[in-house]
Amino acid sequence: MMWSWIAANGAQIWQLTWSNIILGVIPPLIGLAISLPLGIIAARWRWFYPPTLTVVNVIYAIPALALFIALIPALGLTDTNVIVALTLFSLCVIVPNVVAGLRAVPDPVRQAATAMGYGGLRRLVTVELPLAIPVIIAGLRVAVVSSISLATVGQLIGVSSLGYLFIDGLQRSFPTEIYVGIVLIVILAVACDLVLVGIRRLLTPWVARS
Repeated sequence: MMWSWIAANGAQIWQLTWSNIILGVIPPLIGLAISLPLGIIAARWRWFYPPTLTVVNVIYAIPALALFIALIPALGLTDTNVIVALTLFSLCVIVPNVVAGLRAVPDPVRQAATAMGYGGLRRLVTVELPLAIPVIIAGLRVAVVSSISLATVGQLIGVSSLGYLFIDGLQRSFPTEIYVGIVLIVILAVACDLVLVGIRRLLTPWVARS
């Protein structure tokens, strides 16, 4: 029965899955773009980190549905609403990892780069950030998996995602939809995680060898 239902609703399932991918992947990428400068500043000037961490933690404490609803007056019942909310949530995971990755770069490495004539910007781009990549991507992995899951909550405000299968399955007392939704969410999360692991290995081949 499950397979016949999947075959009959394949187009809709694919559409919902694709929507969930967009809503789950774009926010962490935007969050990474925001977290990098914030993390660099926080790693350089330590006084900047505690208030930044406090702000993102307060945001992360807000329930997802409550934040979606709070953004409706400004962004409406749109994909943008969910993307903005999930981007804010991703900052709590990625910013600390950027700071931790940069602070973990050994001082002798920085000193050696400076002795070789590297300026501050060149040292950051060619030495510090590459060494921090494993820690940064570790945070990005968590953020992506979380966003893929939280994106389903957006269905409660009418934003298309795999959350439709949960709601429709519950309303119709048809657990097949719920099971299919759970399996697809897990598959998406694992697939995205493996892609990020592959990217990390390509960018840091010395880590992969070790």
